[in-house]
Amino acid sequence: MSRSQKATEETHALLKEIVNVTGTLSEEQIRWKPSDESWSIMEVLCHVEEAIPYWLYEMQRVIQSPGTEWGRGLQHEGRLEAVATAPQRSVSGVRHNLLESLPEIETILLSFTDDDLAIEAPSRNPRFGTKSMSFVVDHLVVEHLEKHLGQIKRNVEHYASANQHK
Repeated sequence: MSRSQKATEETHALLKEIVNVTGTLSEEQIRWKPSDESWSIMEVLCHVEEAIPYWLYEMQRVIQSPGTEWGRGLQHEGRLEAVATAPQRSVSGVRHNLLESLPEIETILLSFTDDDLAIEAPSRNPRFGTKSMSFVVDHLVVEHLEKHLGQIKRNVEHYASANQHK
């Protein structure tokens, strides 16, 4: 199995699990914030909806023009906007968009050969330095989704703890 096939399977499974886990939650649970510094599940969903296509398009861009810089910082406008607009978005709409993105994610990921994923380029984020596109798919797509799935599950636990005496 190629790295692209493996990444496609992992990404699909993680996105489907995120949609399934959030499908059992109330609107209140999804919009509840564990703290002022923490994201609500809705903010996580909106971030994932924006972030995965962002990283896929970044990889496509670098593969088409090897050596060009890739990435973004935490203050990236699109990233911040996705989270900031979460309170106005519909939960069902965002969950629907995540599922609807699966075919495009598959098409893009499967278009990458192992040689494409071996292409190295410098990151705009000095923390990363020069990395291969396989780093981007492994850490900024797959691992990123794993972390956000964990974050969603922690929010569910924190919500239950905070509301057990009500």
